[in-house]
Amino acid sequence: MFADKTKGRNKALTAAATFGLIVAGAGYAMASGEAHHADSGVLLKDFLYRVFNFGLMVAILVYFVSKPLKNGLAARREGIAQAIKASEDAEQAAKEKYQEYDAKLTQSESEIDAIKLSIKEEAELEKQRIIAEAKQAAEKIKLDAQKAADNEIAKARLTLQQDAATMAVQIAEDVLKKAVTKEDQARLVDEYKLKVGELH
Repeated sequence: MFADKTKGRNKALTAAATFGLIVAGAGYAMASGEAHHADSGVLLKDFLYRVFNFGLMVAILVYFVSKPLKNGLAARREGIAQAIKASEDAEQAAKEKYQEYDAKLTQSESEIDAIKLSIKEEAELEKQRIIAEAKQAAEKIKLDAQKAADNEIAKARLTLQQDAATMAVQIAEDVLKKAVTKEDQARLVDEYKLKVGELH
């Protein structure tokens, strides 16, 4: 950085000296062309003095003004470079953030699809479970109804059998009452007694 500043000052001084020499050479040429005048030496000295003053003023201005000007330009250039770097960093950060959000969005879409699929599978499993439970409940109800019907049929058969037996006894009694006489009854009693006696 310091070498760049020194190099710039040397260039400015060289340019001022070159300009001064050119002007001095021109003044000398003018003076030599007017050598036949009596006061040409005075004019030449006055011209050279003015040229020297001008060159000195230019050199002083270049020396003192070039430094702040270069510093300002360097600061401006550095500021622009920093702004460009900051904008590039911001752009890179924005790209990274975009890629991050894009990846998250893609991942969230995949997760949503997985959740939908999981919910669908769970709903299907729940449906199958409910159907299976309903079938089991229906089978149990059917078995219970069959048992109840069998029990009722058995009860009805027993009742019918009892009623039939009762009716048969009554019919037999009626038939016996009508067909058996007192002598038959006495004879049956005697036979019964004999049989009971044989058993003991």
